[in-house]
Amino acid sequence: FQVSLGLHRPPLCACGGGMGRRVQDSVGTRGPESSSGVSCPESGQDGFRMGVWVLPGGRGGAGARAEARFGDAVGRSSSAWPACPGPTRKMPPSASAMDFFQLFVPDNVLKNMVVQTNLYAKKFQERFGSDGAWADVTLPEMKAFLGYVISTSTSHCESVLSIWSGGFYSNRSLALVMSQARFEKILKYFHVVAFRSSQTTHGLYKVQPFLDSLQSGFDSAFRPSQTQIYVHLKEGGGPDGLDALKNKPQLHSMVARSLCRNAAGKNYIIFTGPSITSLTLFEEFEKQGIYCCGLLSSRKSDCTGLPPSMLSSPATPPARGQHSIRMKGSMSLICWYNKGHFRFLTNAYSPVQQGVIIKRRSGEIPCPLAVEAFAAHLSYICKYDDKYSKYFISHKPNKTWQQVFWFAVSIAVNNAYILYKMSDAYHVKRYSRAQFGERLVQELLGLEDTSPGL
Repeated sequence: FQVSLGLHRPPLCACGGGMGRRVQDSVGTRGPESSSGVSCPESGQDGFRMGVWVLPGGRGGAGARAEARFGDAVGRSSSAWPACPGPTRKMPPSASAMDFFQLFVPDNVLKNMVVQTNLYAKKFQERFGSDGAWADVTLPEMKAFLGYVISTSTSHCESVLSIWSGGFYSNRSLALVMSQARFEKILKYFHVVAFRSSQTTHGLYKVQPFLDSLQSGFDSAFRPSQTQIYVHLKEGGGPDGLDALKNKPQLHSMVARSLCRNAAGKNYIIFTGPSITSLTLFEEFEKQGIYCCGLLSSRKSDCTGLPPSMLSSPATPPARGQHSIRMKGSMSLICWYNKGHFRFLTNAYSPVQQGVIIKRRSGEIPCPLAVEAFAAHLSYICKYDDKYSKYFISHKPNKTWQQVFWFAVSIAVNNAYILYKMSDAYHVKRYSRAQFGERLVQELLGLEDTSPGL
């Protein structure tokens, strides 16, 4: 199963402390029957203020006045904002593919892999008998080992051993750097963390230091204006209890908390899928200065604390583009109709601000701004998949921690290419993503540039 979560750093006028309360006050001043089609009677037992169906097409009147006051109030926020987004350091025009990759996977990380692999090999042989064909791995060999596996991201061959075969995927220039037997020995003993510590409580302890180092490298190398995160979790048992939480909102909320642990106080807006969206989580994030906009599902979401009347569909469907709103403090629950009911929970956007969804055949469909923002930002996941998912490492190990490790390395290579395209080096030699990957493999293996067209 998959968890989708997006992070967006909006303009200053799009979020701020107490935002939802200002919106509620603005709407509430119109009385029970405003000309915009929004009514705001007293709160129900669930604490949500009730709204009626909002007719599409109206951007003036009370809605426009509330929208202006909303922008003005939040625009005066005194939040501190970081410098302009983008790469944090200027790479020289002569920078190589290896230089960009090592922004995320530097030599000290590779040296730790060397140490841990040798420790594991020693302990393994002490327990199961000596391996006369084994010799301690070196740093150049570890780089070559990574290069061989990364090569499957451009060759799209699931078996890295095909490099030494005489078949279609064989590559003689790569095969000469290291023998197949030596590669298989390193693969057998390869470890990022050789032994479990007494404080370890989760099943990914063998790869966690690498993930932490990688995340630190991402954070220091690039300052995002928005970040999209796509997480794959493997189903299975173990001390981390994934089987017990499988397909349940608790697990997905746990992943969201982990991904957002460094986002507190930065005025991020989190865009979440149905399995993460919940009132409890959103209120928890709001206390940390993190704002949210998420799609709700009565089947997949934790709907605790939400009014049941908003989670059921009326017998007679409304007109396309209409929506109803209920509010509780800074939180808005929006039910929008477009050939079906779509429900959103947000404290990041004014419920009276109007947006539009553009369909190829249907044209413009009016909607709340929260719906438009959600559709726009979640699409970046699809864009990333379209551009870079075909360059993920094809090597398929059996162990879960190795699957996570190679997936993370794939992301590191993709991010290295993104930085390369934003640097002066790209104007010297315009490598495609495939050429960049081939060049990186060549440099990891210590070969000269022998790829055609590079």
